[in-house]
Amino acid sequence: MARQKGIIKLTGKIGDLSFYKTKDGYLAREKGGIDGERIKKDPAFARTRENGSEFGLAATSGKTLRDAFRPLMMRAADNRITSRLTRLMSQIRKLDTTSDRGKRSVGVAIQNQPAKDMLKGFNFNVRSMLNAILYRPYTLDTSNGEIEIVDLVPINHIAAPPNSTHVSFTAAWGKVNFADGVSDLSISPAVNLPIDSTQTTVTATPPAAPGGTGTDVFILLVEFFQEVNGTQYSLNDGGYNALNIVDVV
Repeated sequence: MARQKGIIKLTGKIGDLSFYKTKDGYLAREKGGIDGERIKKDPAFARTRENGSEFGLAATSGKTLRDAFRPLMMRAADNRITSRLTRLMSQIRKLDTTSDRGKRSVGVAIQNQPAKDMLKGFNFNVRSMLNAILYRPYTLDTSNGEIEIVDLVPINHIAAPPNSTHVSFTAAWGKVNFADGVSDLSISPAVNLPIDSTQTTVTATPPAAPGGTGTDVFILLVEFFQEVNGTQYSLNDGGYNALNIVDVV
């Protein structure tokens, strides 16, 4: 893989060279590698097929989680979220100690506490991570998904971005079935506060438990706004917002 330089950037194919655009810029690469049919059938590539199968299962699990929390991700996620989640799911599926090689999955692994611990703390937006903007402890009640922050003083306990005037907190409780890709989500009303010296206890409670079966995933969303003439506008299209998995049960 090589980076294209110069004024004119190319896309497409010329001979054995492929030119394409990525998030990292315009790149070029030479055609090569092993024939796909050989990889599918040759016994020598059995391990390659198994690795590919498990990578696909990990990618599917990442999509399941993204789909479950998409309403919140639309307000707080970075442009690497897909690759970061796939990498994490690839690590989690290795904790499946019962399935055959090539069939290890997150759906099986997530039944184990170490796998849940790996998912706990995941930040959907690396540009704004929860522990870097919230300097006040919070508690989670897993019986109803309620997240509470006692005696919060926004101006002291929040690392607010420039020009922000308000901050809001939203709790979400998702039931995610990684085995069949089905999920359900319950989202609390947002608790919106001015960023000032007023002391407040924040309580964000989802209205009901999500339906279905699967893994319970609890989320906290922190959003920043700027108020102009009585209307609050999201800052930087949500670029400063934090979305974090606070617990997995």
